Amino acid sequence: MGPDDPTRTIAVRRPDSDPGLPHYGVVGDDYTILLTGADTDGRYGLIDMHVPPGGGPPPHRHDFEEMFHVVEGEVEFTFRGEKTIVRAGETVNIPARAPHFFHNSSDRDARMLCMVTPPGLEDYFSRWGQPLPDRATAPVLSEDEAAEQVRAALALGPEYAIDNLL
Repeated sequence: MGPDDPTRTIAVRRPDSDPGLPHYGVVGDDYTILLTGADTDGRYGLIDMHVPPGGGPPPHRHDFEEMFHVVEGEVEFTFRGEKTIVRAGETVNIPARAPHFFHNSSDRDARMLCMVTPPGLEDYFSRWGQPLPDRATAPVLSEDEAAEQVRAALALGPEYAIDNLL
């Protein structure tokens, strides 16, 4: 173990009241970036995900580990074709390169914390997600805007080692 690095400081994030946190509308969900790779010396990123009923990304895989902790509600994860319901208080890890997706198939909102290691997913979302004023604002896009968002996500995917399996 090496010595303490006094140049690194504690990072405290308050997603409901911190005006400096970025919020993005991503595939109909509202994602708040809590910690970036810059905050963690390149070790991980942390995203607070609000997933409304029917929300969630399309099937995909990527070259980084992803951990989800469901804080509220329940989310259906499909991992290598097998479905699993994950409820509030439960955690799931998605190994790198494994095909997966999640979907809120319930009739109430879900909220998850998503940790990625190494970081980078937070940067990916910042490049094509719809900027939102806060975590309580639902993303609203026209059909054309939504199609453009998907095109941008697909185009940027390889740069972030993300393979969207559409």
